[in-house]
Amino acid sequence: MNNTSELLNAQKAYFNGGETLGIAFRKAQLKKLYQAVTDNQQAIFDALHADLNKSPFETYETEIGIVLEEIRYLIAHLSKWAKPKRMSMPLTLFPATGTVHAEPYGCVLIMSPWNYPFQLALDPLAGALAAGNCVVLKPSNYSPETSKVIRKIIRSIYPEKYVAVIEGGREANANLLEKRFDYIFFTGGTTVGRLVMESAAKHLTPVSLELGGKSPCIVDESANIDLAARRIVWGKYLNAGQTCVCPDYVLAHKNIKQKLIERMQYWITRHYGENPLASPDYAKIITERHYERLNALSDGKNPANGTLVCGKERDARLCKIAPVILDAPQADSPVMSEEIFGPIMPVLEFTDLEKARDFVIERPRPLALYFFSSSKKNIDFIVKRIPYGGGCINDTIIHLATSKMPFGGVGNSGMGRYHGKYSFDTFSHLKSVLTRGIRPDVSVRYPPYGEKLGLLKKLLK
Repeated sequence: MNNTSELLNAQKAYFNGGETLGIAFRKAQLKKLYQAVTDNQQAIFDALHADLNKSPFETYETEIGIVLEEIRYLIAHLSKWAKPKRMSMPLTLFPATGTVHAEPYGCVLIMSPWNYPFQLALDPLAGALAAGNCVVLKPSNYSPETSKVIRKIIRSIYPEKYVAVIEGGREANANLLEKRFDYIFFTGGTTVGRLVMESAAKHLTPVSLELGGKSPCIVDESANIDLAARRIVWGKYLNAGQTCVCPDYVLAHKNIKQKLIERMQYWITRHYGENPLASPDYAKIITERHYERLNALSDGKNPANGTLVCGKERDARLCKIAPVILDAPQADSPVMSEEIFGPIMPVLEFTDLEKARDFVIERPRPLALYFFSSSKKNIDFIVKRIPYGGGCINDTIIHLATSKMPFGGVGNSGMGRYHGKYSFDTFSHLKSVLTRGIRPDVSVRYPPYGEKLGLLKKLLK
Protein backbone atom coordinates (compact mmCIF):
# COMPACT_ATOMS: atom_id res chain seq x y z
CA MET A 1 0.00 0.00 0.00
CA ASN A 2 1.20 3.50 -0.80
CA ASN A 3 0.17 5.12 2.47
CA THR A 4 -1.47 4.36 5.80
CA SER A 5 -4.81 5.90 4.84
CA GLU A 6 -5.03 3.63 1.82
CA LEU A 7 -4.01 0.66 3.95
CA LEU A 8 -6.60 1.39 6.61
CA ASN A 9 -9.33 1.80 4.01
CA ALA A 10 -8.38 -1.56 2.49
CA GLN A 11 -8.50 -3.22 5.91
CA LYS A 12 -11.87 -1.72 6.71
CA ALA A 13 -13.26 -2.92 3.40
CA TYR A 14 -11.89 -6.40 4.01
CA PHE A 15 -13.29 -6.50 7.54
CA ASN A 16 -16.69 -5.31 6.39
CA GLY A 17 -16.74 -8.17 3.89
CA GLY A 18 -17.11 -10.54 6.86
CA GLU A 19 -14.37 -13.06 6.10
CA THR A 20 -12.61 -12.59 9.47
CA LEU A 21 -15.77 -13.44 11.39
CA GLY A 22 -15.72 -17.19 10.81
CA ILE A 23 -14.23 -19.27 13.61
CA ALA A 24 -12.69 -21.74 11.16
CA PHE A 25 -11.02 -18.83 9.37
CA ARG A 26 -9.60 -17.42 12.62
CA LYS A 27 -8.20 -20.78 13.69
CA ALA A 28 -6.61 -21.26 10.28
CA GLN A 29 -4.87 -17.88 10.53
CA LEU A 30 -3.58 -18.65 14.02
CA LYS A 31 -2.23 -21.98 12.79
CA LYS A 32 -0.43 -20.14 9.97
CA LEU A 33 1.15 -17.83 12.53
CA TYR A 34 2.19 -20.75 14.75
CA GLN A 35 3.84 -22.55 11.84
CA ALA A 36 5.60 -19.41 10.61
CA VAL A 37 7.07 -18.73 14.06
CA THR A 38 8.20 -22.35 14.33
CA ASP A 39 9.79 -22.27 10.87
CA ASN A 40 11.65 -18.99 11.50
CA GLN A 41 13.14 -19.68 14.92
CA GLN A 42 16.75 -19.31 13.81
CA ALA A 43 16.03 -15.95 12.21
CA ILE A 44 14.33 -14.83 15.43
CA PHE A 45 17.32 -16.02 17.50
CA ASP A 46 19.69 -14.08 15.25
CA ALA A 47 17.59 -10.92 15.31
CA LEU A 48 17.25 -10.78 19.08
CA HIS A 49 20.95 -11.46 19.49
CA ALA A 50 21.70 -8.55 17.17
CA ASP A 51 19.27 -6.16 18.88
CA LEU A 52 19.77 -7.09 22.54
CA ASN A 53 22.50 -9.75 22.71
CA LYS A 54 19.92 -12.27 23.93
CA SER A 55 21.00 -15.89 24.14
CA PRO A 56 18.96 -18.56 22.28
CA PHE A 57 17.77 -19.93 25.64
CA GLU A 58 16.55 -16.55 26.89
CA THR A 59 14.96 -15.82 23.51
CA TYR A 60 12.98 -19.04 23.56
CA GLU A 61 12.15 -18.75 27.28
CA THR A 62 10.89 -15.17 27.18
CA GLU A 63 9.85 -14.62 23.57
CA ILE A 64 9.25 -17.55 21.20
CA GLY A 65 8.04 -20.09 23.76
CA ILE A 66 5.50 -17.68 25.28
CA VAL A 67 4.13 -16.75 21.84
CA LEU A 68 3.73 -20.38 20.76
CA GLU A 69 2.00 -21.30 24.02
CA GLU A 70 -0.38 -18.34 23.66
CA ILE A 71 -1.32 -19.33 20.11
CA ARG A 72 -1.93 -22.97 21.12
CA TYR A 73 -4.15 -21.82 23.98
CA LEU A 74 -6.17 -19.49 21.77
CA ILE A 75 -6.76 -22.18 19.15
CA ALA A 76 -7.83 -24.72 21.77
CA HIS A 77 -10.44 -22.47 23.41
CA LEU A 78 -11.58 -20.12 20.66
CA SER A 79 -14.75 -21.99 19.70
CA LYS A 80 -16.03 -21.93 23.26
CA TRP A 81 -15.22 -18.26 23.83
CA ALA A 82 -16.78 -17.13 20.55
CA LYS A 83 -20.06 -18.98 21.03
CA PRO A 84 -22.94 -16.61 21.91
CA LYS A 85 -23.78 -16.82 25.61
CA ARG A 86 -27.41 -17.42 26.55
CA MET A 87 -28.56 -15.19 29.43
CA SER A 88 -31.57 -15.63 31.70
CA MET A 89 -34.17 -12.85 31.53
CA PRO A 90 -36.37 -11.43 34.33
CA LEU A 91 -40.10 -12.16 34.40
CA THR A 92 -40.81 -8.50 33.62
CA LEU A 93 -39.42 -9.05 30.12
CA PHE A 94 -41.36 -12.27 29.44
CA PRO A 95 -41.44 -13.62 26.80
CA ALA A 96 -37.81 -12.85 25.94
CA THR A 97 -34.42 -14.47 25.48
CA GLY A 98 -31.05 -12.79 25.83
CA THR A 99 -27.71 -13.52 24.19
CA VAL A 100 -24.30 -11.88 24.42
CA HIS A 101 -22.21 -11.93 21.26
CA ALA A 102 -18.46 -11.35 21.23
CA GLU A 103 -17.80 -9.41 18.06
CA PRO A 104 -14.48 -7.97 16.81
CA TYR A 105 -13.88 -4.25 16.97
CA GLY A 106 -12.67 -4.07 13.38
CA CYS A 107 -9.30 -2.53 12.56
CA VAL A 108 -6.84 -2.66 15.45
CA LEU A 109 -3.53 -0.82 15.90
CA ILE A 110 -0.91 -2.68 17.98
CA MET A 111 2.20 -0.72 18.99
CA SER A 112 4.92 -2.86 20.54
CA PRO A 113 8.15 -1.99 22.43
CA TRP A 114 11.81 -2.87 21.95
CA ASN A 115 12.60 -4.78 25.15
CA TYR A 116 10.74 -7.98 24.23
CA PRO A 117 10.15 -7.01 20.64
CA PHE A 118 8.96 -10.38 19.38
CA GLN A 119 6.76 -11.53 22.24
CA LEU A 120 5.11 -8.16 22.88
CA ALA A 121 4.23 -7.79 19.21
CA LEU A 122 3.02 -11.32 18.45
CA ASP A 123 1.16 -12.02 21.71
CA PRO A 124 -1.42 -9.23 21.31
CA LEU A 125 -1.51 -9.85 17.56
CA ALA A 126 -2.63 -13.44 18.18
CA GLY A 127 -5.35 -12.23 20.55
CA ALA A 128 -6.61 -9.65 18.06
CA LEU A 129 -6.78 -12.25 15.27
CA ALA A 130 -8.53 -14.76 17.54
CA ALA A 131 -11.21 -12.13 18.16
CA GLY A 132 -11.68 -11.64 14.39
CA ASN A 133 -10.00 -8.27 13.80
CA CYS A 134 -7.76 -6.86 11.10
CA VAL A 135 -4.46 -5.51 12.45
CA VAL A 136 -1.84 -2.89 11.76
CA LEU A 137 1.26 -3.86 13.72
CA LYS A 138 3.88 -1.20 14.53
CA PRO A 139 7.08 -2.66 16.04
CA SER A 140 9.65 -0.49 17.79
CA ASN A 141 12.30 1.27 15.74
CA TYR A 142 14.88 0.54 18.47
CA SER A 143 14.93 -3.19 17.69
CA PRO A 144 15.28 -3.04 13.89
CA GLU A 145 16.47 -6.60 13.25
CA THR A 146 13.53 -8.12 15.10
CA SER A 147 11.19 -5.72 13.35
CA LYS A 148 12.50 -6.94 9.97
CA VAL A 149 11.91 -10.58 10.94
CA ILE A 150 8.38 -9.83 12.15
CA ARG A 151 7.59 -8.04 8.90
CA LYS A 152 9.00 -10.94 6.85
CA ILE A 153 6.94 -13.50 8.80
CA ILE A 154 3.70 -11.52 8.58
CA ARG A 155 4.05 -10.70 4.89
CA SER A 156 4.71 -14.35 4.08
CA ILE A 157 1.38 -15.52 5.53
CA TYR A 158 -1.10 -12.62 5.46
CA PRO A 159 -2.21 -10.02 2.89
CA GLU A 160 -1.85 -6.41 4.05
CA LYS A 161 -5.61 -5.94 3.87
CA TYR A 162 -5.74 -8.37 6.82
CA VAL A 163 -2.49 -7.85 8.76
CA ALA A 164 0.13 -5.23 7.93
CA VAL A 165 3.45 -4.34 9.54
CA ILE A 166 4.60 -0.72 9.44
CA GLU A 167 8.20 0.08 10.37
CA GLY A 168 9.69 3.46 11.25
CA GLY A 169 10.26 5.85 14.13
CA ARG A 170 8.37 8.71 15.73
CA GLU A 171 7.06 10.08 12.44
CA ALA A 172 5.50 6.73 11.58
CA ASN A 173 3.98 6.51 15.08
CA ALA A 174 2.51 10.00 14.84
CA ASN A 175 1.09 9.29 11.40
CA LEU A 176 -0.64 6.13 12.61
CA LEU A 177 -2.07 7.82 15.70
CA GLU A 178 -3.74 10.43 13.51
CA LYS A 179 -5.86 7.71 11.92
CA ARG A 180 -9.19 6.45 13.18
CA PHE A 181 -8.67 2.88 14.36
CA ASP A 182 -11.35 0.87 16.14
CA TYR A 183 -9.01 -0.14 18.95
CA ILE A 184 -5.44 0.69 20.01
CA PHE A 185 -3.21 -1.63 22.01
CA PHE A 186 0.01 0.02 23.19
CA THR A 187 2.93 -1.40 25.17
CA GLY A 188 5.68 0.98 26.25
CA GLY A 189 6.56 3.82 28.59
CA THR A 190 4.15 6.01 30.54
CA THR A 191 5.13 9.22 28.70
CA VAL A 192 4.34 7.82 25.26
CA GLY A 193 1.32 6.03 26.70
CA ARG A 194 -0.19 9.41 27.60
CA LEU A 195 0.35 10.62 24.03
CA VAL A 196 -1.35 7.49 22.69
CA MET A 197 -4.32 8.06 24.96
CA GLU A 198 -4.55 11.71 23.95
CA SER A 199 -4.56 10.75 20.27
CA ALA A 200 -7.14 8.02 20.84
CA ALA A 201 -9.39 10.45 22.71
CA LYS A 202 -9.76 12.59 19.57
CA HIS A 203 -11.61 9.71 17.92
CA LEU A 204 -13.03 8.21 21.14
CA THR A 205 -11.03 5.07 20.34
CA PRO A 206 -10.84 2.51 23.17
CA VAL A 207 -7.31 1.65 24.29
CA SER A 208 -5.28 -0.82 26.27
CA LEU A 209 -2.10 0.62 27.76
CA GLU A 210 0.55 -1.77 29.04
CA LEU A 211 3.02 0.57 30.74
CA GLY A 212 5.54 0.19 33.55
CA GLY A 213 6.63 1.88 36.76
CA LYS A 214 8.69 0.98 39.80
CA SER A 215 7.79 -2.57 40.80
CA PRO A 216 8.79 -3.30 44.42
CA CYS A 217 10.17 -6.53 45.83
CA ILE A 218 9.61 -6.97 49.57
CA VAL A 219 11.55 -9.57 51.60
CA ASP A 220 10.52 -10.19 55.22
CA GLU A 221 12.34 -11.96 58.06
CA SER A 222 10.61 -15.29 57.48
CA ALA A 223 11.70 -15.62 53.85
CA ASN A 224 14.06 -18.25 52.51
CA ILE A 225 16.87 -15.76 51.92
CA ASP A 226 18.99 -17.83 49.53
CA LEU A 227 15.99 -18.70 47.35
CA ALA A 228 14.80 -15.08 47.44
CA ALA A 229 18.24 -13.84 46.39
CA ARG A 230 18.48 -16.27 43.48
CA ARG A 231 15.01 -15.52 42.13
CA ILE A 232 15.43 -11.77 42.57
CA VAL A 233 18.75 -11.88 40.70
CA TRP A 234 17.18 -13.91 37.90
CA GLY A 235 14.18 -11.58 37.56
CA LYS A 236 16.17 -8.37 37.85
CA TYR A 237 19.03 -9.07 35.47
CA LEU A 238 17.06 -11.01 32.86
CA ASN A 239 17.40 -9.00 29.64
CA ALA A 240 19.79 -6.72 31.57
CA GLY A 241 16.91 -5.37 33.63
CA GLN A 242 15.02 -4.16 30.56
CA THR A 243 11.78 -5.80 31.62
CA CYS A 244 8.66 -3.81 32.49
CA VAL A 245 7.81 -6.17 35.38
CA CYS A 246 11.31 -6.76 36.75
CA PRO A 247 11.87 -5.87 40.42
CA ASP A 248 12.77 -2.18 40.39
CA TYR A 249 13.90 -2.01 44.02
CA VAL A 250 14.08 -4.26 47.08
CA LEU A 251 12.62 -3.51 50.49
CA ALA A 252 14.38 -5.95 52.84
CA HIS A 253 13.78 -6.37 56.57
CA LYS A 254 16.62 -4.80 58.53
CA ASN A 255 17.58 -8.11 60.17
CA ILE A 256 18.14 -9.94 56.86
CA LYS A 257 19.14 -7.16 54.46
CA GLN A 258 22.90 -7.72 54.62
CA LYS A 259 22.58 -11.48 54.20
CA LEU A 260 20.26 -10.93 51.23
CA ILE A 261 22.77 -8.60 49.56
CA GLU A 262 25.57 -11.12 50.10
CA ARG A 263 23.55 -13.94 48.57
CA MET A 264 22.50 -11.73 45.65
CA GLN A 265 26.18 -11.08 44.94
CA TYR A 266 26.83 -14.82 45.11
CA TRP A 267 24.08 -15.64 42.61
CA ILE A 268 25.15 -12.86 40.25
CA THR A 269 28.55 -14.54 40.04
CA ARG A 270 26.99 -18.02 39.71
CA HIS A 271 24.71 -16.88 36.89
CA TYR A 272 27.04 -14.62 34.92
CA GLY A 273 30.58 -15.47 36.04
CA GLU A 274 33.36 -13.28 37.39
CA ASN A 275 33.10 -11.07 34.30
CA PRO A 276 29.40 -10.61 33.48
CA LEU A 277 30.22 -8.38 30.52
CA ALA A 278 31.69 -11.42 28.76
CA SER A 279 28.81 -13.76 29.62
CA PRO A 280 26.91 -15.09 26.58
CA ASP A 281 23.82 -15.15 28.79
CA TYR A 282 23.85 -11.46 29.66
CA ALA A 283 22.04 -8.99 27.42
CA LYS A 284 23.18 -5.51 26.41
CA ILE A 285 21.57 -2.12 26.89
CA ILE A 286 19.44 -1.23 23.87
CA THR A 287 21.00 2.15 22.93
CA GLU A 288 23.95 4.38 23.82
CA ARG A 289 21.56 7.01 25.18
CA HIS A 290 19.93 4.48 27.48
CA TYR A 291 23.38 3.24 28.53
CA GLU A 292 24.49 6.77 29.49
CA ARG A 293 21.36 7.33 31.57
CA LEU A 294 21.87 4.05 33.46
CA ASN A 295 25.58 4.71 33.89
CA ALA A 296 24.83 8.07 35.54
CA LEU A 297 22.38 6.41 37.93
CA SER A 298 24.83 3.73 39.03
CA ASP A 299 28.42 5.02 38.77
CA GLY A 300 28.62 5.75 42.51
CA LYS A 301 29.27 9.48 42.06
CA ASN A 302 25.94 10.59 43.55
CA PRO A 303 25.75 9.54 47.24
CA ALA A 304 21.96 9.96 47.17
CA ASN A 305 21.72 6.90 44.89
CA GLY A 306 23.28 4.69 47.59
CA THR A 307 26.55 2.81 48.01
CA LEU A 308 27.78 0.89 44.96
CA VAL A 309 28.13 -2.67 46.31
CA CYS A 310 28.88 -4.36 42.99
CA GLY A 311 28.65 -3.66 39.27
CA LYS A 312 31.53 -1.27 38.64
CA GLU A 313 32.39 -3.04 35.38
CA ARG A 314 30.89 -1.44 32.29
CA ASP A 315 31.67 -1.06 28.59
CA ALA A 316 30.23 1.87 26.65
CA ARG A 317 31.27 0.37 23.33
CA LEU A 318 29.31 -2.82 24.01
CA CYS A 319 26.51 -0.95 25.86
CA LYS A 320 26.92 -3.27 28.82
CA ILE A 321 26.74 -2.60 32.55
CA ALA A 322 27.48 -5.44 34.98
CA PRO A 323 24.70 -6.27 37.48
CA VAL A 324 24.58 -3.41 39.98
CA ILE A 325 23.48 -3.44 43.63
CA LEU A 326 23.04 -0.05 45.36
CA ASP A 327 22.75 -0.14 49.15
CA ALA A 328 20.57 2.34 51.04
CA PRO A 329 19.66 4.98 48.41
CA GLN A 330 17.65 7.96 49.58
CA ALA A 331 13.93 7.67 48.99
CA ASP A 332 13.92 10.83 46.84
CA SER A 333 17.12 10.02 44.92
CA PRO A 334 17.17 9.83 41.10
CA VAL A 335 17.44 6.04 41.19
CA MET A 336 14.31 5.86 43.36
CA SER A 337 12.38 8.55 41.47
CA GLU A 338 12.29 7.11 37.95
CA GLU A 339 11.75 3.70 36.42
CA ILE A 340 15.23 2.22 36.08
CA PHE A 341 14.74 -0.22 33.20
CA GLY A 342 18.25 -1.55 33.48
CA PRO A 343 20.52 -3.82 35.58
CA ILE A 344 20.50 -1.66 38.71
CA MET A 345 19.01 -2.91 41.99
CA PRO A 346 18.56 -0.44 44.87
CA VAL A 347 18.14 -2.15 48.24
CA LEU A 348 16.40 -0.37 51.10
CA GLU A 349 15.48 -1.66 54.55
CA PHE A 350 12.37 -1.67 56.69
CA THR A 351 11.59 -2.72 60.26
CA ASP A 352 7.80 -2.81 60.13
CA LEU A 353 5.76 -4.41 57.33
CA GLU A 354 3.03 -1.77 57.57
CA LYS A 355 5.62 0.95 56.99
CA ALA A 356 6.95 -1.00 54.00
CA ARG A 357 3.39 -1.07 52.68
CA ASP A 358 3.06 2.68 53.27
CA PHE A 359 6.29 3.27 51.32
CA VAL A 360 4.82 1.45 48.32
CA ILE A 361 1.32 2.94 48.34
CA GLU A 362 2.64 6.50 48.67
CA ARG A 363 4.00 6.06 45.14
CA PRO A 364 2.21 5.41 41.82
CA ARG A 365 0.60 1.98 41.64
CA PRO A 366 3.14 -0.49 40.27
CA LEU A 367 2.73 -2.88 37.37
CA ALA A 368 4.08 -5.73 39.52
CA LEU A 369 4.88 -6.55 43.13
CA TYR A 370 6.92 -9.42 44.56
CA PHE A 371 6.86 -10.64 48.14
CA PHE A 372 9.12 -13.23 49.72
CA SER A 373 7.81 -14.66 52.97
CA SER A 374 6.87 -17.86 54.80
CA SER A 375 4.18 -16.09 56.83
CA LYS A 376 0.62 -16.61 55.58
CA LYS A 377 -0.48 -13.63 57.67
CA ASN A 378 2.09 -11.36 56.04
CA ILE A 379 1.31 -12.69 52.57
CA ASP A 380 -2.42 -12.00 53.05
CA PHE A 381 -1.60 -8.51 54.28
CA ILE A 382 0.52 -7.62 51.26
CA VAL A 383 -1.85 -9.14 48.67
CA LYS A 384 -4.94 -7.48 50.15
CA ARG A 385 -3.52 -4.11 51.22
CA ILE A 386 -1.39 -3.01 48.26
CA PRO A 387 -2.91 -2.22 44.84
CA TYR A 388 -0.76 -3.41 41.93
CA GLY A 389 -1.14 -4.93 38.47
CA GLY A 390 -0.06 -8.48 39.33
CA GLY A 391 2.87 -10.30 40.82
CA CYS A 392 4.31 -13.32 42.60
CA ILE A 393 4.72 -14.69 46.08
CA ASN A 394 8.21 -16.15 46.52
CA ASP A 395 9.20 -15.58 42.90
CA THR A 396 9.54 -12.86 40.27
CA ILE A 397 8.20 -12.18 36.76
CA ILE A 398 6.78 -15.64 35.97
CA HIS A 399 3.17 -14.60 36.65
CA LEU A 400 3.00 -13.25 33.10
CA ALA A 401 4.21 -16.50 31.52
CA THR A 402 0.80 -18.16 31.45
CA SER A 403 -2.22 -17.77 29.21
CA LYS A 404 -4.54 -18.69 32.08
CA MET A 405 -4.20 -15.44 34.05
CA PRO A 406 -4.70 -11.82 33.00
CA PHE A 407 -1.74 -9.48 32.69
CA GLY A 408 -2.10 -5.72 32.94
CA GLY A 409 -1.46 -2.63 35.00
CA VAL A 410 -3.43 -0.30 37.21
CA GLY A 411 -3.22 3.48 37.56
CA ASN A 412 0.01 4.85 36.07
CA SER A 413 1.15 1.32 35.18
CA GLY A 414 -1.58 0.91 32.60
CA MET A 415 -5.15 -0.08 31.84
CA GLY A 416 -6.67 -3.19 30.35
CA ARG A 417 -5.43 -6.78 30.45
CA TYR A 418 -4.62 -9.58 28.06
CA HIS A 419 -3.35 -13.17 27.68
CA GLY A 420 -5.59 -16.08 26.76
CA LYS A 421 -9.30 -15.46 27.33
CA TYR A 422 -8.49 -11.94 28.50
CA SER A 423 -6.93 -11.14 25.12
CA PHE A 424 -10.02 -12.42 23.35
CA ASP A 425 -12.20 -10.26 25.60
CA THR A 426 -9.97 -7.20 25.18
CA PHE A 427 -10.21 -7.30 21.40
CA SER A 428 -13.96 -8.08 21.39
CA HIS A 429 -17.01 -5.91 21.92
CA LEU A 430 -19.67 -7.74 23.92
CA LYS A 431 -22.95 -7.08 22.15
CA SER A 432 -26.18 -7.80 24.01
CA VAL A 433 -29.20 -8.92 21.99
CA LEU A 434 -32.67 -9.35 23.50
CA THR A 435 -35.23 -11.21 21.40
CA ARG A 436 -38.87 -10.65 22.35
CA GLY A 437 -41.85 -12.84 21.61
CA ILE A 438 -44.85 -11.34 19.80
CA ARG A 439 -47.36 -12.35 22.47
CA PRO A 440 -48.38 -11.47 25.09
CA ASP A 441 -47.97 -7.73 24.63
CA VAL A 442 -48.63 -6.46 28.16
CA SER A 443 -50.20 -3.00 28.12
CA VAL A 444 -48.77 -1.78 31.45
CA ARG A 445 -45.69 -0.23 29.80
CA TYR A 446 -47.69 1.88 27.39
CA PRO A 447 -49.34 5.26 28.10
CA PRO A 448 -51.70 6.45 29.35
CA TYR A 449 -50.16 5.45 32.67
CA GLY A 450 -52.98 6.56 34.95
CA GLU A 451 -52.93 4.37 38.09
CA LYS A 452 -50.33 1.89 36.79
CA LEU A 453 -47.43 3.01 39.07
CA GLY A 454 -48.41 0.69 41.90
CA LEU A 455 -48.55 -2.30 39.55
CA LEU A 456 -45.16 -1.36 38.07
CA LYS A 457 -43.57 -1.28 41.53
CA LYS A 458 -44.94 -4.75 42.26
CA LEU A 459 -43.62 -6.13 38.97
CA LEU A 460 -40.15 -4.70 39.56
CA LYS A 461 -39.72 -6.07 43.09
